[in-house]
Amino acid sequence: MRALGNTSLSRRGFMAASAATGLGAAALSACGSSDSGNSSGKTTVEWWNITTTQPAKKLWAQRAREFEAAHPDVKIKVVTLENEAYKSKMTALTTSGKLPDIFHTWGGGVLQQQIDAGLVEDLTDKVAPWTKQYVPAALAAYRFDDKTYAVPFDIGMVGFWYNKALFAKAEIASPPTTWSAYLDAVKALKSAGITPIALAGKEKWPGMYYWAYLAMRVAGLDAMQKAATDADFTGEGFVKAGEHLKELVALEPFQKGFLGAAYSTPNGEAAAMGNGKAAMELMGQWAPVVEGDAGKGIGKDLGFFSFPAVEGGQGALTEVFGGGGGHAVRKGAPDAAVEFLKFFAEKEFAAKLVKDTGLIPVSKDVRSALTDANLTAVSDALNSATGFQLYLDQAYAPAVGQEINDSVAALIAGSKSPQQVTRSVTEVAKSEKS
Repeated sequence: MRALGNTSLSRRGFMAASAATGLGAAALSACGSSDSGNSSGKTTVEWWNITTTQPAKKLWAQRAREFEAAHPDVKIKVVTLENEAYKSKMTALTTSGKLPDIFHTWGGGVLQQQIDAGLVEDLTDKVAPWTKQYVPAALAAYRFDDKTYAVPFDIGMVGFWYNKALFAKAEIASPPTTWSAYLDAVKALKSAGITPIALAGKEKWPGMYYWAYLAMRVAGLDAMQKAATDADFTGEGFVKAGEHLKELVALEPFQKGFLGAAYSTPNGEAAAMGNGKAAMELMGQWAPVVEGDAGKGIGKDLGFFSFPAVEGGQGALTEVFGGGGGHAVRKGAPDAAVEFLKFFAEKEFAAKLVKDTGLIPVSKDVRSALTDANLTAVSDALNSATGFQLYLDQAYAPAVGQEINDSVAALIAGSKSPQQVTRSVTEVAKSEKS
C-alpha cells in the first residue's frame, strides 16, 4: 500500500501495515506556558481536542479527572472545540509560536509545518515502549524522517454511509461499485421521492471529500503525489474529477438548504442521515456516532460502502481516502503531558473507547473490542486497501488544503468551473513553494 500526501510509506511497508490490521491575546499567551504551574502550585497541562459528541466528550473529560486523581500535582485543562473552529484557532496559534501542551492533529502537511517551526516535541523514544502493538498504518501520518511526533488514538477512512431501508424503497439491490451506477442510484432515489445525499455545504470540507475521491479514482494516487510535489493540479485527471462532481451536482441530489447546512448541528448533514431524511452521506468512520448524537440514528438500517470506481480511471476501488486522529505535544511541554498520553492509551480505556464511541482501534491488542458490523467493515476495507491518501486539507500545507476546500465548495455552489478549481489550487500551491 502507498500512503500519499506529505507523509509517505513504502508500498511494501504499507501492505504489511494493512495486513496487521479568532483568538484574543490572552488566550494566545496562555498556550505554551503551562510548565510554570499555577497559583495552587500544580502543573497545568492544557489539552485541546475536537471531541464534541457524546459519549466520547464525557469519557475524555472523565479520563482527565482520573489522571488528576492519580497525579494530585497535575491539572488537565480540557479545551474542546468544533472541527472548523479548532483548525482556525490552531492556525493562529501556530503563527504565534505558542501551541497547547497537548493538541489534536491529523498529521501530514499541517503537522509537518508545525514541526518545521520547531513547535512540536519529538516523541519517538518517549512513546516507543507502549506503542509497539500499534498498527503501523496508524502511526504513518505522524512520522517524519523516522521520528514520531504524535500518538494516534483512531484510524479510519471516508466512505458512503447509507440507509438500507431507503435504498430498498428505491429498489436499489446493492450499493454501487462504479460511478455510473452511483449516478443511477441517485436518480432512482430521486424518482422514489427520497433525498439522495446529505451534505454540509456550509463547512466545505465534507464537499472536498467528493472531489478528492474522484481525483483519486480518475487521476490515480501517483498523479496526486506528483501534483503535490510539482505544485500543479491542472492535469486532465483533476479537471475530469471536477467534471464528474459537476454532473452529480446537476442531479440536485442534496437536501434542501444544503449550502447553509453545518455538519453536526440539529439541522445539519449528520442529523439528516440520522433522522432518515437522506439516503447517503460521504463521511469518515465517526459518522454513526455523530448521526446518533445530532439525530436519532437509524440503527440496523445503516450500511457502509466504499467510494465507487470511475470507469476508465487510473485509480482502484481498493484505494482509500482518510486518516485518523492523534495527539501531539508542544516542544517544552511538562513531562506530565506525555504521561497523560500514556494514561489515555492504556488498553482498558482504549477498548472502552472502541466499544462505546465507535473508534477504530489503533492497537492490535484492542482489535477484539471492535464488534460493530459497519465499523468492522471500515476496518476490513482499510486492512485490504492497496493505497491510502491522507485528507487533502491535512496532507498539504494549510493554505493549499483551505484552497481545495474553498474552490470545491464554489464548484458545488456553481460559481467555479472544474478548470477554475484546478487553477486556483495550483496558484496557491506554487505560492507556498516559492
